[in-house]
Amino acid sequence: MTYCVAMRLADGLVFASDSRTNAGFDQISTFRKMHVFDKPGERELVLLSAGNLATSQSVISLLERRAGTDTTNVLNTATMFETAEIVGQTMREVIRRDNPDGKLSHVDFSCSLILGGQIKGEAPRLFNVYPEGNFIEATEETPYFQIGESKYGKPILDRIVNYRTPLDRAYQCALISFDSTMKSNLSVGMPLDVAIYRKDALKPCLMERVEEQCEYFHSLRQQWHSGIQELFSSLEPPATS
Repeated sequence: MTYCVAMRLADGLVFASDSRTNAGFDQISTFRKMHVFDKPGERELVLLSAGNLATSQSVISLLERRAGTDTTNVLNTATMFETAEIVGQTMREVIRRDNPDGKLSHVDFSCSLILGGQIKGEAPRLFNVYPEGNFIEATEETPYFQIGESKYGKPILDRIVNYRTPLDRAYQCALISFDSTMKSNLSVGMPLDVAIYRKDALKPCLMERVEEQCEYFHSLRQQWHSGIQELFSSLEPPATS
């Protein structure tokens, strides 16, 4: 299992993903779920992946292999919409290749992707690409997408994030969303990959891996934990008579 979240805000984009794929008493595996495609000064693209690891890795490999060739690819499209179409087509291609007849019902070949970024000449955009290859785009009313184990980290996003949320506040919210998820589900785990992209910069302003020993993350989760407990203790008790 995995968890990824991305936000399209007035000031830019925020991406975060965990790196755990297997969790058990005797096996924990980690793989990077965040992938970057860029042409400095012309475009910056980020892909987050969840679902069948073989499928998502094949999709990323094909996109990387075709980038820079004469064929239409993610580095020469005119718009982010066209880029999302290529990502969706590549996903369908991989699933058809690995399960051409759709008969292996006991194997889930699907994966989900979040594509975000900016191409020079248009605004930053964010897309949720479904396993079928179709997609939807984030709007001012719906500024974030989640894929993977999303339910535990959703409440904080719903309460805090809106289109006008500053990037640094959205970064904090993403980390707390992951903390809430990891608290309730051991299949999501550290380290986390985080990227922040400021509108029209055409390069990330922050790209980091948050490790277990990250002091800021530990401080933030402790403040959040203490704050919730303090707030709950201050609530007016119910009438019992």
